[in-house]
Amino acid sequence: MRDDQITRLQALSERLGEVVITEVDPHNWPAAEKLPADLTQEERGNRYWCKKNAAATMTLLLKVVNIAGIMNRQKPAPDAGHAVDELDGELAAAEREAQAIIERMQKAGNVS
Repeated sequence: MRDDQITRLQALSERLGEVVITEVDPHNWPAAEKLPADLTQEERGNRYWCKKNAAATMTLLLKVVNIAGIMNRQKPAPDAGHAVDELDGELAAAEREAQAIIERMQKAGNVS
């Protein structure tokens, strides 16, 4: 996928997240103020439909987030080369410092 498509998927996942939050809120379901025993058949059906719809939206959100995450992991970070060079430099400096310590200890007679 192109970078712009991944960015659009990420934006879409944020909007879907807001929809999920609204749809899973029981206060937004039909006859929210009623006890289950007091629901009419139509209210029960509508409420059940709202739950199924919320679950379907949640599934859609998870799939979009998963795809966007996979695509982000597959592309190299923009500064990945710089980070590797920086780590190589730090490693080389640490090796030089360790070698200098070993040489000083050998001169002092502490290491054979």
